[in-house]
Parts: sequence; structure tokens; C-alpha cells
Amino acid sequence: MDTAGKVIKCKAAVAWEPNKPLVIEDIEVAPPQANEVRIKIVATGVCHTDLYHLFEGMHKDGFPAVLGHEGAGIVESVGPGVSEFQPGDRVIPLFISQCRECRFCKSPKTNQCEKGWAADHYDVMALADSRFTCKGKKVLQFMGTSTFSEYTVMNQIAVAKIDPAAPLDKVCLLGCGVCTGFGAAVNTAKVEPGSTCAVFGLGAVGLAAVMGCKDAGAKRIIAVDINSEKAEKAKAFGATDFVNPKDHNKPINQVLVEMTNGGVDYSLECVGKVEVMRTALESCMEAWGVSVIVGWTDMHDIAIRPGHLICGRTWKGSMFGGFKSKDGVAQMVKAYMDKKLMVDEFITHNMTLDQINNAIDLMKDCKWYIPTNLSTKKFPIGYLISNFIYFFIPQHSDCNECFSAITQLSSMMAS
Repeated sequence: MDTAGKVIKCKAAVAWEPNKPLVIEDIEVAPPQANEVRIKIVATGVCHTDLYHLFEGMHKDGFPAVLGHEGAGIVESVGPGVSEFQPGDRVIPLFISQCRECRFCKSPKTNQCEKGWAADHYDVMALADSRFTCKGKKVLQFMGTSTFSEYTVMNQIAVAKIDPAAPLDKVCLLGCGVCTGFGAAVNTAKVEPGSTCAVFGLGAVGLAAVMGCKDAGAKRIIAVDINSEKAEKAKAFGATDFVNPKDHNKPINQVLVEMTNGGVDYSLECVGKVEVMRTALESCMEAWGVSVIVGWTDMHDIAIRPGHLICGRTWKGSMFGGFKSKDGVAQMVKAYMDKKLMVDEFITHNMTLDQINNAIDLMKDCKWYIPTNLSTKKFPIGYLISNFIYFFIPQHSDCNECFSAITQLSSMMAS
């Protein structure tokens, strides 16, 4: 059935209000307007940032919304003025735009874009304008993407065209977690060959950071997490050492300083807690150490003493691993297709779409080793969805940071 130019009715997981379960609803997705593309989402991930908005940030103006920002899909139709994409293109939606025209896009110093949704609405985490409606109400588009819907509409500056042979149920992870961690090590920290690194938090982002440190040639990579069950997984991604802070009766930064004769050359905080951010900084070599904040939070201030920086340490932040979004995602997909990047190894679970709240509970309860393979289910409105959610390692050292999940939505027919 030709859906171009028509309103599509489909399923989506709607967050009607903060701190409440998501609800699978029938929503309407309007046709793309000028410079927009409508995408049939084939796979999506669940990241801590989705839960941060739902359970922690809870901005009063950020609901109702369709969450999700780590997806992949197929272009269904395009609006006026779109020349870069055509129906059938395989794409990854981006929560960071790349217009290629603004001063940020033209600068090699940043991967930010002045034309993206976050320029003025990072606190609400959504633009006021949206192509979604449900029960007669406007539903917000989370982080400009909203991949917890079978269809979404994106501005073309926030979409990356990828290799048509790439498996969408795998490379969707490159829409957030893997690029964020890997790039934080390679692009932001600029880890050097022969160096010593420490990665705090061993979920999707942290493991990707470990992988990035290894790719950059680090000689020693110390993985830090309060869950010792993650040790072997970290070593599979390139860690040489594992340290559990609970196994020591002194601050973990002191432990690392003693292990490395003064501190690591690079530390990456992949937890999203201000206390860990400071600890990661204090774990660095005082004279030249570089510490990168990767985990997201906007809930608390952070405090340090000037002496922690004056002697030579550098403290940086990293958004999406420093990748220019369109260019970087395409490059990472190519690296995966060339078997130079681990992605499949993050997968641990699969569940059906209507089990999304169970997925969230698993994430919160850190039940990421339980294998699940649930059968295809038929939705009651007359079309079949063969959909699976593939769960990944939680990103947060206390299991609240990330439990990446992929929802593969195939054999879909819009009603």
C-alpha cells in the first residue's frame, strides 16, 4: 500500500507522564514536510538517556513523548526539498544534527550543530513541533528522533545514509552507545599508543570506550565497575585489568594511582554520576592526565579543588563520542562491515515490543544475563509485527545507566 503523502497509523510506546510505565498506543504520523523524511523504524535501542528523561529529569514540558533515540530504519517517503535521500534508503536517525553549513559544523573543534533540536531545548529534550498525534493530542518527539515508534519523521540534517547491506538490527547501536564510548576514547581523549587508561562503568558505552582505547593502542586498560560479573566481558573488549571498588577499603582513585605509579594517562567516566566524574579525574596523572566525562546527567553540580587541574590535568566532556554525526556514523558502519568493530557482542536478550516495560525493569534490576526469546505476537488492530528486542550490557556501573535494547520491527503494514 502506497503511504507517501498520507497519515500513517502505527504502534508506538508513549510516555504520557514522568515516572510511569510506557503505553503501547495507536498513533498518527503525519507526512514529512519540507526537508524532512519519514522513516520506517526497523530496529531501536533503549539507552539510559530514555530512562533519565522518564525517571530522573522528568521535565514538566517534556511529556507526552515517544522516547527512543538509538535506531535504524528505511526511508518510507521524503518531503519537498529533500535531495540526499529517497524511499528505500537504509538510514540511522541522529540525535545530533550535521547541517554542514553552520559555524559549528564547519569547525573541526566540535561535533555540535546550531540547527539541531538541542540548540534551544536540551532541558526539555524535545522540540515543541512534532509529526505525532495520539488520541487527538500532540505527542513530542524525544531528542528529535523518537525511535520507539514504527514510523518517525526526521529533518534530513539529522539522518545518516548507511551501507544498504548493513544489518539494521545490529548497526542501530551506532546511533548512540557504541559511537559515544568508542569516540570518547579515540576522538575526545585522543588516547595514544602505549598509554594507560581507566574506564569507569562497563555497560554499552563503557565497553565501547574500552574497545576504543584498545583500538588507539593503549598498553594498559583498567576497567572499573562495582559488578565483578562484568570482568570477563570487559576483557573480551580489550581490558587488561579489572578493579571492583567494593573490593578495596580506600578510595578507588588512590587504588588506581598506586597501580599506575602516579595515575593513568586517560580516564573515561561512563556512568553519569558526578561523584564518579570527580573520582575519574583524580585517578589521572597529575602532570598530564586527561579525563573525559561521557555519562549524561544534568541533575547535580560538580565540585573540585583548583589544584586538581592547575598542575596539568585536562578535564573534557564528550557528546556522541565527538563524531560529526552523519560522517561518523557512516564511517563506523563501514568499520563494522569490514569486521574492524565489535557490535554483535553487545547483544544478550530479545523480547517483544509490547514487553518494553519489562525491558525497562530488566535494565533497572540489572538482569542482563537472562536469555529470552519470545515469540512473534499479533497486535489487535489487524497487522502483524515480527518484532524482537535485543538487550545489551547496562551502561551504568550500578545498572541505572544503560541497558541497550534493540527492537526489530519487521513485516510491518501500516493500517
